[in-house]
Amino acid sequence: MSFFLTSVLAMVVVLGFMILIHEFGHYAAAKYFGVRVEAFSIGFGPRLVGFKKGDTDYRISAIPLGGYVKMSGENPMDERTGDPKEFLSHPRWQRFIIAVAGPAMNILLAFGLLTGVYMVHYEYPVFLDQPAFISWIEQGSPAAKAGLEPGDRIVEVDGIQNPTWEQLEPQVELNPNQALPISVERAGQILETTIVPKPYSVSQYGYAGWAPRQPLTITALEHGLPAEKAGVKVGDEIVSMDGAPVPALVAMIDRLKVTKDKPIQLTVRRAGELKTFTVQPVLSDTDVAKEKRYRIGVESNPVKVTSLPFADAFRLSLERNRRMSALILELIQKLVQRKVSLRSVEGPIRIGQAAGEAASEKGWTPLLELTAAISLNLGIFNLLPIPILDGGVILLLLIESLMRRDISLQIKERIYQAAFVFLVLFAVTVIYNDIVKTLPGLSQRLP
Repeated sequence: MSFFLTSVLAMVVVLGFMILIHEFGHYAAAKYFGVRVEAFSIGFGPRLVGFKKGDTDYRISAIPLGGYVKMSGENPMDERTGDPKEFLSHPRWQRFIIAVAGPAMNILLAFGLLTGVYMVHYEYPVFLDQPAFISWIEQGSPAAKAGLEPGDRIVEVDGIQNPTWEQLEPQVELNPNQALPISVERAGQILETTIVPKPYSVSQYGYAGWAPRQPLTITALEHGLPAEKAGVKVGDEIVSMDGAPVPALVAMIDRLKVTKDKPIQLTVRRAGELKTFTVQPVLSDTDVAKEKRYRIGVESNPVKVTSLPFADAFRLSLERNRRMSALILELIQKLVQRKVSLRSVEGPIRIGQAAGEAASEKGWTPLLELTAAISLNLGIFNLLPIPILDGGVILLLLIESLMRRDISLQIKERIYQAAFVFLVLFAVTVIYNDIVKTLPGLSQRLP
């Protein structure tokens, strides 16, 4: 099956499942409180297929960009009959629970999925949970301009004490062009400085120009490229290039920009023995940068793999989701403050690509981890205080509770109209960015 078909199928399954879980939360809460549910739809627009049972039409609709549960009397502009099964006939606290139930189901699913994954297969880069020791600095990079040096250990970043790389990297990515205070330990002394990450790639995330300290064990070889032809093997540890130590794979990439197609002497450690190979780099395409560069065809992404007992898996899931939630909220805040580009927001096309990549990997865990991340994002996004979204409904209910009376229907109508226009414009912008980021040669058109 082609990558395109895999991506489409994976996106349909993942997003369909997320929408189903979300809308089931609203549906179950509404039914529990005796609210009549007129429609349970996956997708918007014209009805494609479905069936009716009792008062409810269960359907799949034509536009696969969400879903909805239609409850009697839910729309403030609808004429109220006083029927006790109408949504607005129920007390505000019940309406609040119905509104919050959808996002809550997505958030709970994220916790549950990660817990299950970690109990079966917990895999992560070897450096991720390690102290933030720097092995390499790119010349002219933000890290170099901040005066950082290889061997430095970052002991504080933006108030976070003794960060691991897992804590450090999101802080850098979420602060492009923003001054980020850091403290480093060098030769027993603490030095304070400020780094200004530069935007990189079409998503415009922050980039520092450093690399973590980790073993340079070769984890994959690209078939037909020079390293494989020269006799290098998976499991070899890269020691030096042309006699100079290689502190990080990016350091080798940087040197190849200078040596180009000149043959290099690559020394590796294999089973405790040093071996040297003559390798001639070739100009080759790269998957990430969508550009040609001189390469030898090695990858070094050593990982740790284990499984966790339920209690440890649950605690780790809570911590990962808590941390991810904080990062999502920080991203939203920086978007509002215009400190982060809207390019960093991924839409359905990019989600489909990520789902296709995850589905193409060995085993189910990559796709399940992605599903958990999407579910958490969907739950938090729907809690934003924007009318039409669940968070907007909750906000209006809280305002009405404080006022001790309902907001007039005319005002609600204007609020919903403005919110609808905003969400449509936001969706169009995100999808446009997705298209431009996906099609080669168009990324320069992004603002």
